[in-house]
Amino acid sequence: MPPTLKPVIIFAEKKDLDPAKLVRLYQQAPWAKGRTLHDAREILRHTDIAVTAWDRDLLIGFGRVLTDYVYRATIWDVIVDKAYQGQGVGSSIVQRILNHPRLKKIELFWLCTSRPGFYEKLGFSSKEQTGMVWSRTNQPRLESSDRLIFSPYKDAWSIW
Repeated sequence: MPPTLKPVIIFAEKKDLDPAKLVRLYQQAPWAKGRTLHDAREILRHTDIAVTAWDRDLLIGFGRVLTDYVYRATIWDVIVDKAYQGQGVGSSIVQRILNHPRLKKIELFWLCTSRPGFYEKLGFSSKEQTGMVWSRTNQPRLESSDRLIFSPYKDAWSIW
């Protein structure tokens, strides 16, 4: 019997991928299971840089960045197909982000994770905690008469 060939994994910077392929990956992660095709389309549209990993035409890994390209960048949604985990795909995606030519000026990369050990191996530190989180789902609902809008003409917030 011939030895099993290891798949050739190709990495690319690619935002114009089929959002259905991204949703298939998201369905494998507990933190992203509810994401829809519409969500994936919007995520890709507003992402500054996306690094993808492919086994032929199968999207097997993804990571994205939001950034000002000068001081700060935030890494989001690093995800690897369960069948390809433990093969260095996630580490390669993060390394490609950190070494991306358009991100060379970035002083600090931020991310949120439930797997700090994975990122600590890549040089991230949890000792620099200065962030805070505001969650829309944990906020009281405003009554329709209390909604605030920003008026670009008055340069102020007003109630509508």
